[in-house]
Amino acid sequence: MSAGEKASPDVNPGFDPEAEIAPGRALVPAVMRLNEQRVDAGFWPKIRRVAAKVPFAREALAVWFCAKDEDTPIAAKGMMLAALAYFVLPTDALPDFIAGLGYTDDAAVFMALMSVLGKNLKPRHHEAAKRVVEQLREE
Repeated sequence: MSAGEKASPDVNPGFDPEAEIAPGRALVPAVMRLNEQRVDAGFWPKIRRVAAKVPFAREALAVWFCAKDEDTPIAAKGMMLAALAYFVLPTDALPDFIAGLGYTDDAAVFMALMSVLGKNLKPRHHEAAKRVVEQLREE
């Protein structure tokens, strides 16, 4: 079989591995709505509790501001909402209450997100995040 042939031609007929991936297909609207509801309900209470404890609070807030920005592309917004929902959920890969380790998985999710979607985060998102983190850490 040559590199151009498909190993299983009867599986997924019409699939073209060379075709461009459409980001809209990767984002299920129902999942985006659920993530947005989780973020709307849980982000601010959680960030208020942990802003002084987690070193990635500014990044989390910048992502939140970007996800809420109407100029942010829908594909980027969907991935940001997924990362924010992961941060908000009390049960994740490493439960947040584990001292020293609990937020490392959340930090890894945000750092991976920033490496992929960082170009969508504008100076205004970072500036707003900086102001909020300073306010929260003063409280």
